[in-house]
Amino acid sequence: MELLTILFYIVFVLAAIVLIVVVLLQEGRGGGFGEALGTHGRETFGAGSRGINTFTAITAGVFLGSALMIHVLNRQSSRGSVMEGEEQLSAPVVPGAIEPGPAAPPPAGN
Repeated sequence: MELLTILFYIVFVLAAIVLIVVVLLQEGRGGGFGEALGTHGRETFGAGSRGINTFTAITAGVFLGSALMIHVLNRQSSRGSVMEGEEQLSAPVVPGAIEPGPAAPPPAGN
């Protein structure tokens, strides 16, 4: 199970990097980074405008899917709850330690 989680983390990081590059290569209103590379930027992926938009959508789907799978796998591995078992939440008893008593009432007066 741990190997599968590591695999999804690797896919997640690679999809994030590819998604950043592909979004920067897309043509915006002002041209953007894709314009700085000229037509070679879009030709790197072998896609035109429609192709790069499809590639971006697929990459975003892989990114989202891997994020969800990481969440599911991490949740299955923890399986515990913070609210379960008071033994786990209480501090260990140290022999010879002074336990705090009840708080003293505030002094009455002026």
